Amino acid sequence: MALKKRRRTARAGTPAPSPPTPKRERTKSVSTRKNTSKLHIPKQPGINRSPFTLYPPSKVYRLIESGPVLLVSTGPSASPTSRASKDSKNTTITTAPGTTMKDDINLMTMGFHMMLQHGSPALIGACIGPWDATYARLAATRECVLAVPGAGMARAVVDIGNCSAADDDDDNRTKNKFERFGLAALPAARVDAPLVGGEHIIANVECVVEDDGMVGRYNLWVLRVVKAWVNRELMAGDGGKMFHHRGDGTFTVDGEILDLRERMVKWRMFQD
Repeated sequence: MALKKRRRTARAGTPAPSPPTPKRERTKSVSTRKNTSKLHIPKQPGINRSPFTLYPPSKVYRLIESGPVLLVSTGPSASPTSRASKDSKNTTITTAPGTTMKDDINLMTMGFHMMLQHGSPALIGACIGPWDATYARLAATRECVLAVPGAGMARAVVDIGNCSAADDDDDNRTKNKFERFGLAALPAARVDAPLVGGEHIIANVECVVEDDGMVGRYNLWVLRVVKAWVNRELMAGDGGKMFHHRGDGTFTVDGEILDLRERMVKWRMFQD
């Protein structure tokens, strides 16, 4: 009996095990981790990009595949060679006298481009050579915005592609092309180059350089789409007509749409 009593005393002196964590608390902790993991891109309150709204990058091919004339927007770079590719590391950026870095933005017209990949990610090929001021900026900043203009501003788009600060008089040399042609420079979401604003701008596509391996030989940049915006009022109708360069200074404008979707039996995944 004495032995049994001692055993019971020893058990009584053993510290009681800690109670298990309540199930409700564990569930709450897991839920918190899941919520924070969804916050991929910080919100940008107060930024006005009107009239543009978000457009899926996976559908950008619908804006580009038909080969419209584009505008290419680029921003400044204080160190042109710091991020340049091996093919264009010796390029330099010329800033207009009296221009601040905030205003040191550029715009060019482009007709040589093509879709390379629909999505995951969407890729665009663009031919931009050292004869373009944009070339040095793209090599330095590694990003740009491709804007799709409507036919209503065709003359201005042609003029943008046929002027340069190096050839301008003093009055125009101190202006960037946004100011010179009355186009708004709107803040982009993922790149420093501005979106192109204006009543005839159909869309803006934010891009970063994905591959510059063919720049040295072909001046061909592979651009990855990171964000896209459209003016939905211009997606259809007369205001939304794109225009296309025929290679000799003449252009065609979007006209009749031929709907052959029923015959595109192998491409159903690209139809709504």
